[in-house]
Amino acid sequence: MFGRSHKEKHYSHRAGWLRAAVLGANDGIISTACLLLGVAAAQATHEALLTAGIAALVAGAMSMAAGEYVSVSSQADAEHSDLIIEREELRTQPDAELRELTGIYINRGVSPDLAYQVARQLTAHDALRAHARDELGIYDSGMARPFQAAVTSAITFSSGAALPLITALVVPGAWLIPALALTSLLFLLILGSLAAAAGGAPIQRAALRVGVWGAAAMAITAAIGHLFGTVV
Repeated sequence: MFGRSHKEKHYSHRAGWLRAAVLGANDGIISTACLLLGVAAAQATHEALLTAGIAALVAGAMSMAAGEYVSVSSQADAEHSDLIIEREELRTQPDAELRELTGIYINRGVSPDLAYQVARQLTAHDALRAHARDELGIYDSGMARPFQAAVTSAITFSSGAALPLITALVVPGAWLIPALALTSLLFLLILGSLAAAAGGAPIQRAALRVGVWGAAAMAITAAIGHLFGTVV
């Protein structure tokens, strides 16, 4: 009955780095492609276009890294504070905490006697981890990791931003705008598909979602760039 167990494939442990990676790459592609399309539509020179694209890549990567680090650090601080409070309550009110943990399992459908036994055993094994998981919803696999999120976002943003920038570098000016739009849309569809596959989600829906929003962003930016270039 308790012999060799079968292994199941789960995806939730990837949530932290996958969110940062997809957000970084998606933002890199869309923001850089939109900027390049807007500048190109405003009739800027090729040198100015490439300068703007490189500046967007560097600034965006640093902004993503800083933003992720600050936001995830705030989450980590909140988790740390909750764990400090919980540790103190376990030290000063162990009986009350045991009853609280028992009540959690009862509310989940476990019989009172069994819930009490489970709570006692988990408390004896690792009381703080049991309360962190079942009372606070803090899991080891999902805990905030600011540095990991910052590095992942910076790298993936740079990778995403490099794709439309390379297109702008190699495609002649006459074909630049349609080439930028089509290749960037293709990159977004591929990214959405890969992210869906990594997260175990439906691929077509994810690709369509990111493609539609990316196409809308590029169209609006190109139109504004064209209008600005005409007026100036």
